Amino acid sequence: MGSPINMPALTPDELATYGWQFDVAGFGAEGQQKLKGATVLVSRVGGLGGVVAYELAAAGVGRLILAHGGNVKPGDLNRQLLMTHAALGQPRVECASRRLRELNPRLEIIAISENITDANAETLVARADVVVDCAPLFEERFALNRACVRRRKPMVEAAVYDLEAQLTVFVPGQTACLRCLCPEVPANWTRRFPVFGAVPASVGGMAALEVLKLLAGFGRPLVGRLLTFDLRDHSFRLVNLRRNPDCPECGPQT
Repeated sequence: MGSPINMPALTPDELATYGWQFDVAGFGAEGQQKLKGATVLVSRVGGLGGVVAYELAAAGVGRLILAHGGNVKPGDLNRQLLMTHAALGQPRVECASRRLRELNPRLEIIAISENITDANAETLVARADVVVDCAPLFEERFALNRACVRRRKPMVEAAVYDLEAQLTVFVPGQTACLRCLCPEVPANWTRRFPVFGAVPASVGGMAALEVLKLLAGFGRPLVGRLLTFDLRDHSFRLVNLRRNPDCPECGPQT
């Protein structure tokens, strides 16, 4: 996890808001303090990342860095729950920020109106304790993975296609990285893909929980393990990931 997370005191309002979470085994008030002192970077706050950001805000994570370019379009509204019809034509990240502040006015948001690239990835990753990759394009995902490996920051990796989803946690120096799992951009991958909003909503909530477990130190995160599932028949599969010693990103690590 890198440097220790700050442990700020909880206010009476926070104690009232998050009290039910304290009863989760292994969490308690100390876990809540860790969340309050933490910073999480979410790459894209669309159908998948929007749910991640919402659940992190609801749980009391203190600061979110949201990176998402472009304006709200009609085609976003079947799955991007932080976007609204009234915000059509407005920047996505601004609409998402408004919605999150309505839920949690204590939340600090750093809104970046651009997608992750090689030019901005390392600077943004350096500011976070945990990174969540929800980008649809592999060029963005690879840039984020590269920065996480260099900065040695854990990355929660989530993806959806049709009614299928996958989820894992990469920890540099301990596990495989995204390039171990997917060495090259798939030749047939496009920006548009089949999706119902319920699928990214399902894995988004699970991805947010992986972040909470990493930050607060409870449960067993999916470190080095890949969960895949198909909601057509609710089949789930959990496999161990192996690091590629020849990986161009994490292979040379010791």
